[in-house]
This record gives sequence, structure tokens and C-alpha cells, in this order.
Amino acid sequence: MTTANVAYLVFDTESVADASLVARLRYAGQPVAPAEAVRRYRDELLAKHDTDFIPYTYQVPISVAVAKVAADFRLLDLVLLDEPEFRPHVITEKFWRGWEIYRRPTLVSFNGRSFDIPLLELAAFRFGVSVPGWFNAAGRAFDQPRGRYNVQCHLDICELLTNFGSTRFSGGLNLAANLLGKPGKMEVHGDMVQDMYEAGRLAEINDYCRCDVLDTYFVFLRTRVLVGQLALDAEQQIIAETKRWLEENAGRVRAYALYLEHWGDWANPWRS
Repeated sequence: MTTANVAYLVFDTESVADASLVARLRYAGQPVAPAEAVRRYRDELLAKHDTDFIPYTYQVPISVAVAKVAADFRLLDLVLLDEPEFRPHVITEKFWRGWEIYRRPTLVSFNGRSFDIPLLELAAFRFGVSVPGWFNAAGRAFDQPRGRYNVQCHLDICELLTNFGSTRFSGGLNLAANLLGKPGKMEVHGDMVQDMYEAGRLAEINDYCRCDVLDTYFVFLRTRVLVGQLALDAEQQIIAETKRWLEENAGRVRAYALYLEHWGDWANPWRS
């Protein structure tokens, strides 16, 4: 596989709170240990907003999975950045450097404009990673890769399906994947990641991240049918090829075996 073969990078991130930062900023001058600061902040958020998810501004990436996809939408590979060390600063650098090395392919995410990209931009700020190509500060606003409507640089599937936030996509990636027969959320959900990380369950978090990328990839394929870039029969052929790829690699990657256990085929109404 050469860099020229990669036209899309389908990705997902998992992150956790920087406990020391939470303690220092949220409870300054108070004798609150970092771990306790995170617990306290989550309780406060839950009481006010019906969610205990700490804002991304206090978080660092600890797992980023990336699917490399060809111009004909076939899956080339799926990797975890900085495996097996999973260092936040290295993950961040590898993500942005990878985008450059592969000649700036289209980034594909689900709700990435609201979370994943801001998280990785802020991580680059925090760790001193220069990303001039992404910000293109000297370019015209509509030419900048991070522009909201620049879908050639970043295709956020959630924004596509909601007409750039005109509606709310209730059900998220889980619903979109299930509409296509794919697993969606299985044993792990995003709000469990912080507790799992604190319990040392990083391997399971990485499996979850890989599976989210697979869901995003299959949803991405259907959006290509939706916008007229891929015929339905061609999409179904690519899905069959991808399933065989997962089967061939399930012995070395636990996440693929898990995904296949919950695999479902889309019920094609045109052939019923």
C-alpha cells in the first residue's frame, strides 16, 4: 500500500480526563486528589446536565483508530495509533502527521466536528504539535481544511445526515449502524471509558474504538450510495469483501472477532 492509494481516513477517538488538570483548575486551593477531582466533577455534571461526561477541554486522547480507505471505498487497513504504548502526545502527532504523509486524504468521522477534531486540535496545542496544513492560516476562509462546510477535507457523517445541524440525529452512530444491520454499541459505551481506563482496561477501550471505526466505515459506505458516488450493488460487494478481511484477521485482533459475533446483514427490500 502506498500513500497515494489512501483517499479517506475514517477515524474515531477515545479520551479521558486529565485528572491533575481537573484538580488544579476546578478545585484550586482545595485538598482534592486528582482522582477524587474527576469523581467530584462528574457528580456535579450529572446533577446539572443529566450526563457526567467531562468536556473535551479537560481531556486527552488515549485511543485513536484509523481505517485507511481507497478512492474506490475499499478498506485497505485499520490501525491503532501508537500501539502498544498509547501515549497521548504521540497519538496526537501520529494523527496529524499521518494526514500529511498520506497527502491529506478526506477525514471521515461521525460527530467528529463537535468532538474528535476539537479534541485533537487542542491536544496539538497542548503538546506543541504544529499542523500548518490543517489550519492554513494564510488561506481564504473557504479554502481552510477545518472549515465547517469543507467536506473534501473532513466529512462528518452526522452533519451530512442532519444538514449541518439543522436537526438532531437522535440515536447517533449506534442507530445509523443498526439501520444497516451492523453491531453498533455492544458491551461498551462512550460514557464507560473513563471508568474503564481507571480500572486499567485499555485493551477493551481499544477494541471499542476499532469497532466504532468499523461502524463508521459501513455508515460511510451507505452515505456514498446516498449521494450517488457508489452503486448499491457495489456497496454490498465491498461489504462482503470487508467481512472476509475481518474473518482473515479475527485471529490476531480480538475486536474483529467481537464485531463478527454481532454481525448482521442489511435486509435488502429490493430483493425480498
